[in-house]
Amino acid sequence: MNEPDGAPLVGVVSDEELTALALAADPDAPLDPDAVAWRGAPGSFAAPLPVWYMPAPTAGARRRGTTVVVVAICAGLFIISACGMCITSGFLSLA
Repeated sequence: MNEPDGAPLVGVVSDEELTALALAADPDAPLDPDAVAWRGAPGSFAAPLPVWYMPAPTAGARRRGTTVVVVAICAGLFIISACGMCITSGFLSLA
């Protein structure tokens, strides 16, 4: 594996090597006192999950529109039921 400029990558570990290391590791071994917690990519604001695993939530304005639509649908169904009508089959009828 090489960098875009053709230089070889330093410290690249293949999936097979990672698998072999994981299977050979002792799960009950104590952590190294000098170990540093991995917090994802640099600049990810020390998120508990890496950015590639769980992206940041979308903007609030977009969710606000979705919330209005969901509340309107729920309110409509509640009003239909409160008036004694049924819309289960897709057609509004008296129950």
